[in-house]
Amino acid sequence: MKLTKANIKAINYACTNFHYSKSVPTVQYAYNVYNNNNEWCGVIIYGGGANNNLAKNFNLHNGEVLELERVALNVKQEQTSKAVALSLKLLHKENPIVKVIVSYADHRQNHVGTIYKATNWLFLGISKTSDTQYYYNGKWTHERTINSKKNRDYLKKILPKRKNSNKFKYIYCIDKDLKNKYQKQAKEYPAVSDLTIK
Repeated sequence: MKLTKANIKAINYACTNFHYSKSVPTVQYAYNVYNNNNEWCGVIIYGGGANNNLAKNFNLHNGEVLELERVALNVKQEQTSKAVALSLKLLHKENPIVKVIVSYADHRQNHVGTIYKATNWLFLGISKTSDTQYYYNGKWTHERTINSKKNRDYLKKILPKRKNSNKFKYIYCIDKDLKNKYQKQAKEYPAVSDLTIK
């Protein structure tokens, strides 16, 4: 398996074709994944995430905390967990100031975070949200995107909406002191039976 830096063309294609959200996040770091036959399998993307307080939640500065935003792969890779592990090494080499990576598993997609368990992330529990999603252009879209539209008030009135789902929250600590700190707060990894969370 081999990883290289991904360009915007690869990012857009992988996100819209291989990821359930069909959307492209704000990207800071992205890596192509190639399997042992040198076939391109998609991309893994890191960025600032949707939470403006991502770093503050850990008493850290902006840039020290990133979110694993997309694992947009086409299942031709040998091991997804290995691809994620290799991407974390590349990320640390490219930006050594990053101390914590955050990611979420969406129970609406029947995800409990198997790849995070396989790569030794810490499970911090269920991240609750009161955010709203709107069904816009054929997909569920975050309220912030709708708010950026000129006709946002009209769209909010006519579009189907739902509450954003609570998610399983994981962190990967590159900084050893932070890992020791959050290991004390970590919970048992969730099981498939936990997919009934609301």
